[in-house]
Amino acid sequence: MKEIKINPRYSETDQMGIIYHANYLVWFEVARTETLQKYGINYKEMEDQDIMLPVIEANCKYKSSAKYGDEITIKTSIANMGASRVKFNYTVMKADRILAEGFTEHAFMSAKKGRAINLKKANEFLYNQLVDITKKQ
Repeated sequence: MKEIKINPRYSETDQMGIIYHANYLVWFEVARTETLQKYGINYKEMEDQDIMLPVIEANCKYKSSAKYGDEITIKTSIANMGASRVKFNYTVMKADRILAEGFTEHAFMSAKKGRAINLKKANEFLYNQLVDITKKQ
């Protein structure tokens, strides 16, 4: 499990001064990208190899509010890793308080072919990297 820190921007708040709910999904994307980067996997390089990760399902359960000025920690882990899809779990926290929990599930896809792919067959090295990350968490 990897952690990243986010300092919410004023533009992310709603009229009540709370972080607007849709921004949590944006934070999930930031956390996912940075987590993979920390493990040596670069999104841009994956895309250059025609491996895309479109979101096929997203969920966020809100438990408490975040506000402008809060320091937010997002804990990210790979929950399930298969040959055709991967699922990431997220826990959004302020200090020791859980603000939200959620997940995103992604299919491995080829943009050139316009369809889902079996990552183990398409890029065994990347597949093994992701499996190794899953085991190390």
